[in-house]
Amino acid sequence: MRGKHFFFLSSIALTATLFAQAPHAPAPMEPPKTQTHEVREMMHGVEIVDPYRWLEDQNSPETRKWIAAENEYSDSLLNNIPGKDALTKKVAALLNVETMTTPTVRGGRYFFRRRGTDQDQSSLYMRSGLTGKDELLVDADKLSPQHNVTVVLSSVSRDGGLIVYGLRHGGQDEIIPHLYDVNAHRELADQLPKGRYNGIAILPDKSGIYYSRQTDEGPRVYFHQIGVSADKDAEIFGKGYGPEKLIHAAVSLDGHYLIIEVSYGSAAEKTDIYVQDLKKKSTIVAVVNDVPAQFSPSVAGDKMYLVTDWKAPNSRLLEVDLKHSAREHWREVLPQGDSVLEGISLIGNKLIARYTKNVVTTLKVFTPAGKLVRQIDPPALGSLSGLSGSWDSAEGFYTFNSFYIAPAIYRYDVSNGKQSVWFQAKVPIQADRYEVKQVWYTSKDGTRIPMFVAHEKGIKLDGSHPTLLTGYGGFDIAVDPSFNAFSAAWISNGGVYALPNLRGGSEFGEAWHHAGMREKKQNVFDDFIAAAEWLIQSKYTSPQRLAIRGTSNGGLLVGAALTQRPDLFGAVICGYPLLDMLRYEKFLVARYWVPEYGTAENADDFKFIYAYSPYQHVKQGTKYPAVLFLTGDSDTRVAPLHARKMTALLQADSASDKPILLHYDTDAGHSGGAPVSKQIENTTRELSFLMWQLGMTPEESSAHK
Repeated sequence: MRGKHFFFLSSIALTATLFAQAPHAPAPMEPPKTQTHEVREMMHGVEIVDPYRWLEDQNSPETRKWIAAENEYSDSLLNNIPGKDALTKKVAALLNVETMTTPTVRGGRYFFRRRGTDQDQSSLYMRSGLTGKDELLVDADKLSPQHNVTVVLSSVSRDGGLIVYGLRHGGQDEIIPHLYDVNAHRELADQLPKGRYNGIAILPDKSGIYYSRQTDEGPRVYFHQIGVSADKDAEIFGKGYGPEKLIHAAVSLDGHYLIIEVSYGSAAEKTDIYVQDLKKKSTIVAVVNDVPAQFSPSVAGDKMYLVTDWKAPNSRLLEVDLKHSAREHWREVLPQGDSVLEGISLIGNKLIARYTKNVVTTLKVFTPAGKLVRQIDPPALGSLSGLSGSWDSAEGFYTFNSFYIAPAIYRYDVSNGKQSVWFQAKVPIQADRYEVKQVWYTSKDGTRIPMFVAHEKGIKLDGSHPTLLTGYGGFDIAVDPSFNAFSAAWISNGGVYALPNLRGGSEFGEAWHHAGMREKKQNVFDDFIAAAEWLIQSKYTSPQRLAIRGTSNGGLLVGAALTQRPDLFGAVICGYPLLDMLRYEKFLVARYWVPEYGTAENADDFKFIYAYSPYQHVKQGTKYPAVLFLTGDSDTRVAPLHARKMTALLQADSASDKPILLHYDTDAGHSGGAPVSKQIENTTRELSFLMWQLGMTPEESSAHK
């Protein structure tokens, strides 16, 4: 199920009177005039008119001039919003804290990324032993003057003596891998090309690495011998697979098996699994390649464990003996239940399963035979990660956090259930002032949808509260309450934060995913709109004080909500979005998403895509709410052209006096990686836009005192 996370990664209006009367409010001005050059074409008998297709050319002088003019217009408004300095201070307090990632433990060494309170990026560290001193391996803040290069840990050898780390520039999906000798404290001369990597694995003897990299022809698996030029890396798998496929490569901890996972697109309905016995140097053989279902493999010893939705929409766990891998020898270890099996970890000779029921996650520890040992329950409604660790050690780690509860990493002993806090982020927010609850509402077709709602305790339901509604709804990805500076700052400024679990995700298994994809995508938008209506009917807020925010597939979500129900929202933040769904798969890596959305090139698919595609449903003369579009040049996943074209179209066609703005960062991308200083700037910009449009004033909240 790794492929589905590839896509994965993430609103507000003021009346004209308030806009005019607000002290030091930005002076209204006209947006730049955008030229139209209509392109007309017939698609399956329907004439499609596109006045801004020229903006698809990202590097043309005309487009660059337009981007500069739009940024100047947006900055002239966003940089002068009242209360912005107080808000910046609050956001900075939430972000300028020490952070740490869950460690990878090999050979008694702990590898992790950590960022200090005065640093812009997380650097790579190693700790020898549980109580040893942290040793800096890669200082991220020294990698570029702009602090826009991110370090990612890609692989660690079994003895902890060799690592592969990647450098990501400006939020791009692509990385540049580097090999580092931990014992000698030096970089190796080996240089792998920049690219999209999906699995890098070091052999236990450190003689070489296996990796999967996307090429122009499609994904390919290679073997790199340490000390030899990468130009001589042998291609060992992938020939014949096109660029719409994803291939993940891994090596079992003992180096015995190479495991290859082929996904037929993001959130694929079909996954093939192949294996090679490296000790015997046998050929690569299929474990399963003829079943239209998802399979996610993990290997310990000679056993492969497959989490699969084959004949089990809520997923189950199968065991495959790799010495006798024929299907008649497979064994069901964990049958399907009423909870969704999201994944497993193999730690300390135990199987640790991550289950979700009604969007509440628990971790259950099982013996290899499938006998329940114990379970880990979350301390509150929030986000509970899976347990990470190794088959040969009882030591595991998991994290918990929520909208206003800072992340904590726990060290857990699977042999006896004892745990302790490994790391606790010290975020200045008084969590006991707030609450999160789960509510249920009814969507358009009668389906009951759960939603998390967070706010200060004891609020009066009188329809007055500024409310931010966000969501995702796609790619078999579940969303749950998790901490970030945006949600924490919003709640601590008196806002209500709402997160519905829309169809299209994995919250209730593959059936829930199917109910929100392809021809059923409109269900997702209906679920989101129904959530907005419920918040209004339940007296949390009103349309004038309701904002929506979404990024990536969530950007498509809010784009569709904006065009289908412009009357329902005060403002919208639409980040890194897909909006022209008739052309989306023609750009960058969007071919991966055809299994999820369909393609307008197909006559049947065209009908349901055209019915909701936001860019084709902007109606001239409609009073649209205020909108802030976000994108950037370094987004190498979702083409920034969607936000460019939609900005121009809404600016031309909206009949309201609400601003339609575009913030276009020439050094920002889909995979994050912005330095903390830029994160503070970006978060403040979005929050101040929302507060300006909803008539809010940043509070000097006691939550930060």
